[in-house]
Amino acid sequence: TLVPSGFLSSLFSLLSAVRRPWNPVEEKEAPTNYQAKKDKREMRRLAHSNRYKKLAFLSSSSSSSSSSASTVAFSAISRMGSKFSPKPATASVPLFQPLPSPFSSSTNLCRAGKRLLPVLCSKPTSRNNSRSLYTNGHATLPIPKPVSADLAVGGGWKSDALRHQLAECGIEVDDLSPGQHSGLLCPKCQGGDSGEKSFSILINAEGFLLLYISGCLSCDSCFDFQQHATSSTSRNPVQQGTRKKQTREITEESLQLEPLCSELVGYFKERDISRETLVRNRVMQKAYGNQIVIAFTYRRNGRLVSCKYRDIHKKFWQEKDTEKIFYGLDDIKGADDIIIVEGEMDKLAMEEAGFRNCVSVPDGAPPLVSSKDLPPESQDTKYQYLWNCKDYLKQASRIILATDGDPPGQALAEELARRLGRERCWRVKWPRKNEDSYCKDANEVLMYLGPQAVKDAIDDAELYPIKGLFLFRDFFDEIDSYYHQTQGYHFGVSTGWRSLDGLYSVLPGELTIVSGVPNSGKSEWIDALLCNLNKSADWKFALCSMENKVRDHARKLMEKYVRKPFFDAPYGESAERIDVMEYERGKQWLNDTFYLIRCEDDALPNIRWVLSLAKAAVLRYGVRGLVIDPYNELDHQRPPNMTETEYVSQMLTLVKRFAQHHSCHVWFVAHPRQLHNWIGGPPNMYDISGSAHFINKCDNGIIIHRNRNPEAGDIDQVQICVRKVRNKVVGTIGDAYLSYNRVTGEFRDTETHHRK
Repeated sequence: TLVPSGFLSSLFSLLSAVRRPWNPVEEKEAPTNYQAKKDKREMRRLAHSNRYKKLAFLSSSSSSSSSSASTVAFSAISRMGSKFSPKPATASVPLFQPLPSPFSSSTNLCRAGKRLLPVLCSKPTSRNNSRSLYTNGHATLPIPKPVSADLAVGGGWKSDALRHQLAECGIEVDDLSPGQHSGLLCPKCQGGDSGEKSFSILINAEGFLLLYISGCLSCDSCFDFQQHATSSTSRNPVQQGTRKKQTREITEESLQLEPLCSELVGYFKERDISRETLVRNRVMQKAYGNQIVIAFTYRRNGRLVSCKYRDIHKKFWQEKDTEKIFYGLDDIKGADDIIIVEGEMDKLAMEEAGFRNCVSVPDGAPPLVSSKDLPPESQDTKYQYLWNCKDYLKQASRIILATDGDPPGQALAEELARRLGRERCWRVKWPRKNEDSYCKDANEVLMYLGPQAVKDAIDDAELYPIKGLFLFRDFFDEIDSYYHQTQGYHFGVSTGWRSLDGLYSVLPGELTIVSGVPNSGKSEWIDALLCNLNKSADWKFALCSMENKVRDHARKLMEKYVRKPFFDAPYGESAERIDVMEYERGKQWLNDTFYLIRCEDDALPNIRWVLSLAKAAVLRYGVRGLVIDPYNELDHQRPPNMTETEYVSQMLTLVKRFAQHHSCHVWFVAHPRQLHNWIGGPPNMYDISGSAHFINKCDNGIIIHRNRNPEAGDIDQVQICVRKVRNKVVGTIGDAYLSYNRVTGEFRDTETHHRK
C-alpha cells in the first residue's frame, strides 16, 4: 500500500477530535477551576503536535509515494460526512489523478496542512473575554518567512543598489550590515582641515533601508538623501521619512519645442522685448492643442531643467515632475548683485534696460505673508527653488527685490527677504505711470516710461527695512515738526505753579516717579497737578489709586475743582460748603475727566493688567495721563530665579514702553524704605524701596516733603524736590515750595522758592 496500515483510520480519528464542532452546552458545563482549564489547553496542544507529526511523516515518503498518499488522504478527509462537506470530494478529485506534492520542502509544511484540512469556522468570540480563544486548529500568527539570499547582509542586488546610491552621494562604506556606521569621511567638507571622520549613517535591517544620514561635526552640515528601499513590500512606518521627489529629465526634442514664429516675435515687440533678447534667453514655442503657446525654458549650465508655458490669455502652467529653479539662473552665476523679479516678462524687460544679472521666480507671488515661522528646508515646498539655487545666491552681497507693486508682489518680497536675509536685500519702488496710478512691474515701466526709467528705479532701490533698525531720515517729518514747533507739547505742559514750571513740566510719553515719606502729601499733590493740567490743557486721566476709596477720592478732587470743602466739618473751618448746583457740576466734571482702574475681586492687580486697561482708556477715551498709586499695592509675584532688582527693571520697562507708544504721561508713586536715624529731611530717590532702578530708569524723579516742625517754618509749606530730569528742555534739578490749603486741598505758589 501507499500509506502505512492503520494510518488513515488514526488520522480520521485525530481530525475528528480536533475538528469537533463547538457545543455551547459542553462549554457551559465545562469545569471552571484553573487546573481543569490548564489540562484542557494541554490536551489541545498535544493534539496539534501529534497532527503535525503525522503530516511530517507524509513528507518523508518518496515523491511518487507522497503524491499518491496525498490523493488518498484528501479523498478520505473529504468523505468524513461532515456538514462542512455535504458532497463527496471523489467526484471532483479523481482517486488516481496525481496531484503535485504540497510537501516540496519542509518550510511549506504549514501550507500543506492547510491544503489537506477542510476550512472550518471558528466558534463565536465574546468581546468581553480577554483570554486566548482557540479556533479551528490553524495558527493565528503568521509563519516567519525564510530570509532570501538577496537580503543577506553584505550581499545581493539590494546591497549593490544601496552601495551605488551612497557612492553617488560621495560616501564609501565597506560594510553594509544593518545599524549605525560612524567614523566616515564627510562628502561635503572631507573632514575639514583636520580630516576628522565624524560622519555617520544608519541602515535598517529589512531591505537595507537608508533611514537617515546624520550631520558632520566639522562642517555642521546635514544631508537629506532620498530614502532607498530595495524591497517593494516594506511596511516599516519609520521609513516614511523625507522622500525626495524624483525629477524627470527633459529636452527640447522630448517637449517638441520650436523657435518662435513671427507672430509671437511681434507680440514681444509690442512689449518692447527685442528678438535678440528672446534668442539669448532661449524663449521658444510649442503646439498645444489648437493653439501655439510661449515656452520659457528654465536652464542650468545650459541644460534644460524645466519649462513654463503661457497662452494668449495669460494662463500659465509648467512641466510636471521637473526641478524648480529660477528663470535665467545662468545669468547670475558668480554675480555680486542679483535682481529678482516676479515674472519671466519682467526678466526680459530688465535685460532690455541693461540688467542681465536678473532672475524670475517660477511660481509667482503668494496672496499674503505667512504668519507662521519659517519651515525647514525640506518642508519649504513653495519656495523650494530658493534652496535648489542656494549655491548661486549665497555669494551675492546685494539682492534687489524688484517684485510687483501690488500686495501679492510685496508679500513675495517679504517672503524672499525672510529666507535670503533682510540685511543684504534692497527693494524697488516703481515710478508713477500717470497722475492716478503707479507702474506695476518692470515690463510696465519699460512699455510706458522706457528703459531709462527701469534703470533709474533699480539705481534708486532702498535698503529693505529691518524691524527695529532705522535711519534718521525715517523720522525727518517728526524732527521737522519738533524744530518748527508746529504740533505737540515741545516744551511740556505747565504744572500751574510758576515756582515749579522752571524745574518740571509735563511732557507726554514720559515716566515720573513720585516718592516721599508717609503723609507727605504725594497723592494730594498729584491730584492737584491733574486738576491744573485739565484746566490748562483739557487733559483726561486714568486713575489706578488703590489706597483711596472711590468716594474719598471723588471728594478730594471735587474740593480742588470747586475750591470749597465737601462737608461742614472742622477741617473746613468757616468756609462755605459745596452747594447742590456745584456738587452736580462737580460730578459731571469727574465723569468727563477721570476714568477709574480698579480690581474689584480679592486678587491683587499686576502691572500688565493695569497697563492693558490703561491702553483701553487711551484708545476709548483719549486719556493723556496715568496715575499708579502706589507701587506696593500691586501684585509683584516673580519667578523664583528672578531678583527684585531684575523684576523692577522689567516692570519699569513695560511702563515706559506704554508711555512712549501711547504718548501718555505716567506718574508712578513709590514709597521709600524704612529710614533709620531719620532727622526729618526729605529722603533721597535711592531710598525708594525695591531697587535703584526707580531713579535709574525714570524720566523724572520728584520727592514730596512737608515740614513737620513748627519751629522750622510753616507746617503747610510743601517742598517739591526735583531730583532727576532727563530732558533739559522741560526742566532741571532743583527745589520749589508750595503752600498747602487744608480746606480745599489746593497747592499755591509762595514767595519762597529757590533752585539748586
